[in-house]
Amino acid sequence: MENEIQKPEINEINKTSKKIEYLVPASLLLSAIIIAGGSIYSKQSANPNVAADKAYAKLEATVLPVKGFTLPIKWGDLGIQMTRAGVIDKEKFMTVYANRGGVQEFGRRLLEGANNDQILMTPYNANFLLNLFWALGLGNKNDILEKGPMMDKQYGGAGRFASTGGWSLARGQTMNHYSMHKFMDLTSEQQALVERVSKNIYRPCCGNSVYFPDCNHGMAMLGLLELMASQGVSERDMYKVALQVNAYWFPDTYLTIAKYLELKGSSWGEVDPGVILGADYSSSAGYQKILNEVSPPTQKGGGSCGV
Repeated sequence: MENEIQKPEINEINKTSKKIEYLVPASLLLSAIIIAGGSIYSKQSANPNVAADKAYAKLEATVLPVKGFTLPIKWGDLGIQMTRAGVIDKEKFMTVYANRGGVQEFGRRLLEGANNDQILMTPYNANFLLNLFWALGLGNKNDILEKGPMMDKQYGGAGRFASTGGWSLARGQTMNHYSMHKFMDLTSEQQALVERVSKNIYRPCCGNSVYFPDCNHGMAMLGLLELMASQGVSERDMYKVALQVNAYWFPDTYLTIAKYLELKGSSWGEVDPGVILGADYSSSAGYQKILNEVSPPTQKGGGSCGV
């Protein structure tokens, strides 16, 4: 069976290993088979649902491209900085991934390398990058963490959220690293950009925007937004990147949204990414309204709020 599925030939995936480093939703592996020219539908030629299956496969290839999406940032030595600061305890990190096939070449470069350029994000490394960006968002010093909703007294302290209490891969107490390290410098204009964009990006596991990063996806997106802003990425491109990243982190949700857009006479590529990322589509409440009108095309997972 191994020879029937050809993984994409990209530099970020260790081609020589027979292990897959990251947990991949089955729906994405299905897409990989289709794009690679497989014949998964050939035995169903008599099935009246073949046309629908092909339409779904085309939609999946658009929303969740197996060949990946290049993040317009330079990672540099952030992995070294975070392990040195203790936001990431390397031994704990490696232990977690030992049960997932181990941290292979791609991950080791981001953790240990000093000259990393842009990152190619794929379905195969989306979970790994989620954890790296989670650590970055949690540890990087920022007013959003220090003066935003996370610090509202009604919640009993910032350490009580999934994004803080759930990060078990730090050295020592997690809150000792909360907004404590200056991994990047933002100008006042860049900080304002991050705050503005973060207030308009939601994730379907919660009802909050990234400005209130109470879960791992929100904290990870905050880290990515900060990194993009610090490197001069435009507001328009920040939304474009955020939508693709959210889609990899929540594949079922965004395939359903794409199907909903088609039902309404539009398409995934026609709608402004900022609109899709807004509360009407990407918040938990907004997505539930969509589910009242269209059934999910797949139920293959994604969106876990744990490490």
